[in-house]
Amino acid sequence: MSRQADRVPWLAYGALALSTSLVGTYVGLSKLLVLVFPVFLLAWLRFGMAAVAMLPWLRRGANEPPLSARDRKLLFVESFIGNFLFSICMLYGVKASSALAAGVIMAGIPAAVALLSWLVLGERIAGRVLGAIACAVVGIGLVASSRSGGASEGTLWGPLLLIAAVFCEAVYVVVGKQLTGQVSAKRISALINLWGFTLVTPLGLWQALSFDFTAVPALSWGFLLFYALAASMITVWLWMTGLARVPAARAGVFMVFLPIATGLVGLLFLGETMTLLQACAYGLALLGVVLATWPESPQPALSSAV
Repeated sequence: MSRQADRVPWLAYGALALSTSLVGTYVGLSKLLVLVFPVFLLAWLRFGMAAVAMLPWLRRGANEPPLSARDRKLLFVESFIGNFLFSICMLYGVKASSALAAGVIMAGIPAAVALLSWLVLGERIAGRVLGAIACAVVGIGLVASSRSGGASEGTLWGPLLLIAAVFCEAVYVVVGKQLTGQVSAKRISALINLWGFTLVTPLGLWQALSFDFTAVPALSWGFLLFYALAASMITVWLWMTGLARVPAARAGVFMVFLPIATGLVGLLFLGETMTLLQACAYGLALLGVVLATWPESPQPALSSAV
């Protein structure tokens, strides 16, 4: 039993790392997509494409219990806040700022999870988590004050919407951990995506009526397909799969890959340049992620008792 407990869950770690890397990648690439598609139409197409691909995942497994009333409520909250609102805030936020700025602000997700746990659940905030929150606040402040990487046209809407997306994702993490013990990762992914598609359909159809689909380049359709499958299907399944086998605090460490991937997309594919101010913001953001999520060493007495 002790050998099994000490075994490192490498596959779960890999799933978490790949999930957050893909999130960071599509956050960066969404900068290209919002230049082609209106935001609500983009979200609607994303959810719709993924819904078709995930139809087989909607079926309940043979050994899976029926959804309880609590599970249904959690799935709706998970989709409405962590999927629907996150997508809208993130897309509008990226449109009004840059991929580099988005990477720094998204690095505040673990600190937001800790802050939300304190406000809603009354959990104690450790000293290093307070340090992580301070790093996130200073990093976001540097991004907001950077004319080249923060808000466009002198407004703060971009950073503010990205901050809102961070707290939507924090809700997603907290609620998701409560679902993984009752519902399979694939079914969670399919159900919350279906809710997202339902919620955004009226707004998506409204923008589709006046949109010229023939003017969209083939490459943009390819990016959209990647965004749809990565955002709604692959990353959610990978995250839920890893989260089911790894404690939430340790899983949060893998959020460090999100800002790294977003920043690399901005630098390598979007032609963005990193200023010294932005480099300092990235350093603070990554430090904050590590401070907020690095698991504490187990107490000797507890480990011997186990």
